[in-house]
Amino acid sequence: MADRKTDIGPPHYEKFLPPIIKANYGKWKHHEIVKPGVLMHVGQSGDKLFSVRAATPRLVSTVTIRLFADIAEEFCDGHLRWTSRNNVEFLISDSSKVDPCVARLTKEGYPVGGTGPGITNIVHTQGWVHCHSAATDASGVVKAVMDELFPYFNDKKLPAKLRIAFACCLNMCGAVHCSDISILGVHRKAPVVNHEQMNKMCEIPSTVAACPTGAIRPATVDGNQSVEVIEEQCMFCANCYTVCPAMTLNDPINDGLSIWVGGKVSQARSEPMFSKLAIPFIPNEPPRWPTTVAAVKNIVEVYAAHANNYERMGEWIERIGWPRFFDMTGIEFTKLHIDDFSHAGETYQRSVHFKRV
Repeated sequence: MADRKTDIGPPHYEKFLPPIIKANYGKWKHHEIVKPGVLMHVGQSGDKLFSVRAATPRLVSTVTIRLFADIAEEFCDGHLRWTSRNNVEFLISDSSKVDPCVARLTKEGYPVGGTGPGITNIVHTQGWVHCHSAATDASGVVKAVMDELFPYFNDKKLPAKLRIAFACCLNMCGAVHCSDISILGVHRKAPVVNHEQMNKMCEIPSTVAACPTGAIRPATVDGNQSVEVIEEQCMFCANCYTVCPAMTLNDPINDGLSIWVGGKVSQARSEPMFSKLAIPFIPNEPPRWPTTVAAVKNIVEVYAAHANNYERMGEWIERIGWPRFFDMTGIEFTKLHIDDFSHAGETYQRSVHFKRV
């Protein structure tokens, strides 16, 4: 039965590993950054594998995919992979092909970088291009931010690595809960119910059951079976709109962005950290979102000027204290920053280390 071939599930990843990775699987000795965007992995056998990392948009055309495939065929026997932050990496076993690969990618307009003490590509969600619950755009904001922060992508100019994430609503398909700087789309108004269409387009029980906070209740409005929304209980998740198009959450005036700082997944020097609120609201300003871009750039530059070497954003803030962070960045502190769940984080198991009780 173990050898039986089926079409159930994806093929085993081992089928697609480059020969050098198969030969050294679980036997890697160390790795180092040769130069921005180029990592060298050294096996116990002495084998060397070079990863050339280039930035790509999250959404790419078939023309781009074919271009990457051609580059992979030319320099690394067709072996490439995508990282979780939308970078493409070409896996090269011949050191003489590294520089020509970098040159080809640069010529084609795909910058090489995103390794070490700098900014890598921004992981982000769908935004207006696809998602029905988005409070803002994704690709547009990310493009505008990275255009401004590009010098930090292909050079080692920061105290430590800096990870930026973007989620277009608080359902958080992006890693905004655990990134150094996070941009989060926010809704500020409860869903608007179209009572005339509710009974024609939606199932009342399913709509009520879709709300995780119990903010939706059955109601009769102008003789129509409908629902009402208890605004104090609504957390703007858009679950109701997912099952019921008669409950519109998107609002071009009141929707916008917030900025969070200090999260990380790394275990180095301290446990993983959750992001905390820095700027509660910035209005949507397409197509280039100048206020959002300026706010993110300001935080990055203040961090770059004052953090110690190898100190992540959250570790720097913990060292200097939050009051000084707000003073140094010029961000206004408001009542919205007061965390009434301040002790909840202490109860979460954020580390992979466990101790016997």
